[in-house]
Amino acid sequence: MFRGLSAFPLTPVNETGIDEKAFVALIQRLVAANVDSIGALGSTGNYAYLDREERLRVLQLAIHAAEGIPVMTSISAFRTLEVLRLTEDAQRAGASAVLLAPISYQALTDEEVFSLYEQVTRSLSIPLCVYDNPGTSHFHFSDEMHGRIAELPHVSSIKIPGVPMESEAAKTRIRKLRMVIPSHVTIGVSGDSFAVTGLNAGCEAWYSVLGGLFPKACLNMTRLAQDGITDEAVRLSALLEPIWTLFHQYGSLRVVSAAAEICGIISSPSLPLPIQPLNQSAREHLKLILKELQSTEAFSSSFG
Repeated sequence: MFRGLSAFPLTPVNETGIDEKAFVALIQRLVAANVDSIGALGSTGNYAYLDREERLRVLQLAIHAAEGIPVMTSISAFRTLEVLRLTEDAQRAGASAVLLAPISYQALTDEEVFSLYEQVTRSLSIPLCVYDNPGTSHFHFSDEMHGRIAELPHVSSIKIPGVPMESEAAKTRIRKLRMVIPSHVTIGVSGDSFAVTGLNAGCEAWYSVLGGLFPKACLNMTRLAQDGITDEAVRLSALLEPIWTLFHQYGSLRVVSAAAEICGIISSPSLPLPIQPLNQSAREHLKLILKELQSTEAFSSSFG
């Protein structure tokens, strides 16, 4: 399941609770597009703002609505004890895989992070994806650390935070990481603006925020890259540069939630406080971008 497009949908949530109906509608869009896998409760899925009971409920909804498409869920938490509890919940609920980032209030050492993955993999019976996301976890994986963790049982993929934008530099980055991990462990790129470059450089998967809302567009780019039609994949990604720019300016979570509201899939407010929605000026700009993308031949059936 750690190949192709793994779509990470938003979990619409505000101070009154989770909008379950809207969340299921988002999952149904992914099913209709036939994505390769679904990443429930990723960073865009607001896992960090939900308690254990809420996370289990969202996972159950995702699995039920996924119609057999594999569902991966985050088990990240501050304490190893809580990670192990979430691991148990995920396995009992029927998740196909788990996603783990080493998050902590106190800065973690390499040995503390390795110990976390070692303890979790002992209790697993399903695959694990290592979530390398220094922007939120503030832990920077070395290739040596990736190599050590990748040798643990059940570790099946690494979700890297992006690649160099220059093609040859990206290929060099992937080759370097590939040299220190087992052949069965795939490399998946996140950071949507880097995705096509990463896929063209040899990443097997795209762990996608935009794919969680607009799966058709992202699945098309993924298939083009997988089929070696690299120039067309690059061209389509370039057309999405206005969205990538907003992601970098405001964070992908705010942009995706605003886009889902603009498209009428979810209602406002859809983010947990203290996170504020996209400001009005940026929202109007996003509305124009979506309208323009919908009018292009390449994305006419993908946006909206």
